[in-house]
Amino acid sequence: MSTLTIKNLHVSIEGKEILKGLNLEIKAGEIHAIMGPNGTGKSTLSYAIMGHPAYEVTEGEILFDGQDMLELATDERSRLGFFLAFQYPVAIPGVTVANFLRTALNARRRAENPDDKGISILEFRKTLKAKMDMLKMDHAFAGRYLNDGFSGGEKKRAEILQMATLKPKIAVLDETDSGLDIDALRIVADGVNALSGDDLGVMVITHYQRLLDYIKPKFVHIMFDGRIVESAGPELALRLEEQGYDWVREKYAEPIVA
Repeated sequence: MSTLTIKNLHVSIEGKEILKGLNLEIKAGEIHAIMGPNGTGKSTLSYAIMGHPAYEVTEGEILFDGQDMLELATDERSRLGFFLAFQYPVAIPGVTVANFLRTALNARRRAENPDDKGISILEFRKTLKAKMDMLKMDHAFAGRYLNDGFSGGEKKRAEILQMATLKPKIAVLDETDSGLDIDALRIVADGVNALSGDDLGVMVITHYQRLLDYIKPKFVHIMFDGRIVESAGPELALRLEEQGYDWVREKYAEPIVA
């Protein structure tokens, strides 16, 4: 069973410390929800896990099945089995969804076996159509340029389609619900639920309980001031929905020293 372990993680951006000793463990088969006020470091956590070069880890560890992730480049982390669904996916004009996914899939296969000649076009088309059917996507979608002219919902479904095709071991969804109407939200959530299971651990970053009505987390964590300060079951998200974050600020804000 794959496990992502984060210990005492400190991360800075341009010399400013954002994460200040964060601890978290995610195992395959578990869904974790990360919630917290704006600016508390949720997206910083996701980028640090994936190795974004602008985010400097100054202290702590990110381990995957005991292996030091900090020694690996972003593409190496991806091939190891990590996936990040972006809050704002980037458009790539001139590269179709199908070509992008086949290239990414073959890169992962060759990382596991250098002699792998890659998935055949016929097998790939069959696989891709099955994944698109699961996400209720028109097959013509595969011929469009990646995220170019896509609506917000189409971009998020394209992210989940990537996750379905690449079959990661740990998936981080950075505010995947942002900008989605209720129908698109349900389709994306259904896709995540269909993919989650014993072989996949999921970290969902969200501000809203509405996503968690469809993607049921086992654990909910509250981030504040660069740390996880509260962890519990789904009832914690319901408390935030009812009471907001004022009680978190009152409980964990550092007193002002005159």
